[in-house]
Amino acid sequence: MLKYLRRQKEETEAFDSVVDGLKKVYKSKLLPLETAYKFHEFHSPQLDDADFESKPMVLLVGQYSTGKTTFIRYILESDFPGIRIGPEPTTDSFIAVMHSEHENVVPGNALVVDPKKNFKPLSKFGNAFLNRFQCSQMPNDVLKSITFIDTPGILSGEKQRLDRGYDYAAVLEWFAERADRILLLFDAHKLDISDEFKRSIEVLRRNDEKIRIVLNKADMIDNQQLMRVYGALMWSLGKVLMTPEVSRVYIGSFWDKPFNYDSMRKLFELESQDLFKDLQSLPKNSALRKLNDLIKRARSAKVILKNCFLHQMMLNYLPLNIFLQLFIEK
Repeated sequence: MLKYLRRQKEETEAFDSVVDGLKKVYKSKLLPLETAYKFHEFHSPQLDDADFESKPMVLLVGQYSTGKTTFIRYILESDFPGIRIGPEPTTDSFIAVMHSEHENVVPGNALVVDPKKNFKPLSKFGNAFLNRFQCSQMPNDVLKSITFIDTPGILSGEKQRLDRGYDYAAVLEWFAERADRILLLFDAHKLDISDEFKRSIEVLRRNDEKIRIVLNKADMIDNQQLMRVYGALMWSLGKVLMTPEVSRVYIGSFWDKPFNYDSMRKLFELESQDLFKDLQSLPKNSALRKLNDLIKRARSAKVILKNCFLHQMMLNYLPLNIFLQLFIEK
């Protein structure tokens, strides 16, 4: 028995952190398999150290003037470099708000070649996107444990038909897959869901467990109107999200201005506390999410390996015409 316990102790590896363990397991076990079967060319790029070491990411999505940028400023309690706020579509870029000892703005082309950032795969979307991508860095205690991604306001009507020059939905999907939380913001005065907004929500709903709904600027209407707006929002989302469970909706006004209707102050404060608690839990659960993502990646690689092995066996032992027939039917 003692001999067995000693052997078990010798075989057990110790890591300084969960992240270090994930990196070592990936490089020693999964990466050789991915490389051998060209997993990176057909499925997903190779993971770097920055993918494991990155801070939890919060993705903010919504139509223009729903308060996405203002929400970030409200959380940080200060402006960040390159901030623009207004009633018109002011944010036309993807902006990563991250921590740094000095304030600066890093353009997209320089950002995707930084080995300390996990944005390298975004280079595949081309210069049209990279010219609309930047990182705003600043010293802030909140940003030491979390990163915010501000997105361009989704347009409506004739404006949404204009070509952005890059695949907006594909970029949004890339961020959604790597985000720890997705905040879908709605303006209490603007609940219409445009075609582009609908397509964006359809991309996001593949990560429905990460989605939280925020009904912003709720202090601009009275109690009776708020009840009707909430019902209309749930009805609209039910047709687009098509999930068996109702998504969590936070109601409030996330800015530093006085409330127009003060009668709902207690509700707004409680909703804000619940949302902040949800965001505060992300750093604790980040390692678990990365572990879950690595397991899903390993399963995908296992499926590809199995298919490649079966195809190779067929090529070796079946006549070509029979193999082609089976492959086409499959």
